[in-house]
Amino acid sequence: MDLYEEIVKLRQQGRRGAVATIVNVRGSIPSFKTAKMLVRDDGSIVGTVGGGCVEADVWQAAREVMELERPRTLTFNLNQDPKYDTGLVCGGTLEIFVEPVLPPALLYIFGAGHVANGLYKIAATAGFDVTIVDDRQAYANRERFPEAAEVIADDFDAVTQRLSISETAYIVIVTRGHRDDMRVLRWAVQTPARYIGMIGSKRKTIAIFRELTGEGLAPELFQRVHAPVGLDIGAVTPEEIAVAITAELIAARRHVERELPHMSWFHAHPNEVATSETNSSDTVADSEDLPR
Repeated sequence: MDLYEEIVKLRQQGRRGAVATIVNVRGSIPSFKTAKMLVRDDGSIVGTVGGGCVEADVWQAAREVMELERPRTLTFNLNQDPKYDTGLVCGGTLEIFVEPVLPPALLYIFGAGHVANGLYKIAATAGFDVTIVDDRQAYANRERFPEAAEVIADDFDAVTQRLSISETAYIVIVTRGHRDDMRVLRWAVQTPARYIGMIGSKRKTIAIFRELTGEGLAPELFQRVHAPVGLDIGAVTPEEIAVAITAELIAARRHVERELPHMSWFHAHPNEVATSETNSSDTVADSEDLPR
C-alpha cells in the first residue's frame, strides 16, 4: 500500500491523519532514516517506523498531533530507556517528526456580491477551497468566480438541505439581505462547521439573534458565530472587508489562542448570548450595515 496515495485518499475523504518520519539517526536502530508511518483518524496505520514501544509512542503522539493540528518532534534514546529493549541489538538514538495531515479547508460563501467576490479571491490565495452559493444566476456563475471549487445558483434553503457540512468547513454569510442572512444562519448554527461568520451591523446581529432564539434555537448555538464578521482593522471597502474576514478565517484555521480584535458581538457579550435576557439597545452601540 503506497503511503502517499493513502494520504491523498484521506484528504479527499475529508479525514485527518498524521505522518511520522524518522529524520535523524545516531547509532543502531530497528529501522532506517526517512522511514514513514501514516496514522489515520480511526487509529489504523500504514507503514512503520520500527515497531515495538517506539511505534506505540509515535502512534499516541500522532493522535495528539492530528487533534491539535500542530507538528511535533520526538526523540528516543534506545540505549537508555529499558522499555525500548526489545531484545534487538539497538543502542542508538532517533528523532521522529510527526506532522498533521488535514483535509482541504472548505469555505462556503453564501452570497455572490462585491464582498463575496473579494473574499473568494483572497481566501483562495490563502489556501481555502471556495464554494459560492447565491440564488441569482446573474451573480453566481463561472464568469465571476472562475476558480471556485463550485458555484451554486439555487434557492438558499434548497442548497442547505443537500449540503453535508463537516467540522473542518468554514461558512461566511454575505447575502444581499437580512432575511436571507437569517435563513442561512438558522441552518449554519446547527452544523458542526468550524467557523461561522455573518456580515452586518451589531444592531442587525442582535435582532437576528433575538428572532432565532425566539423560534426556539438554543442561545449557546450562537457562541461560535462571528457577527459582525472579520477582524477589526478599520475595513471600509468590499476588498478591505474581504481581507478582514480572511484574516479571521486564518486565525480559526491555525487555532490562534491570543486575543484578537474580533468585531463579533457574540465574542464581546458571551453572557448576553448565554442568557438572551439583556436589552441590547441599551448595551450595544448601533452601526450601519457593511456593504455587500
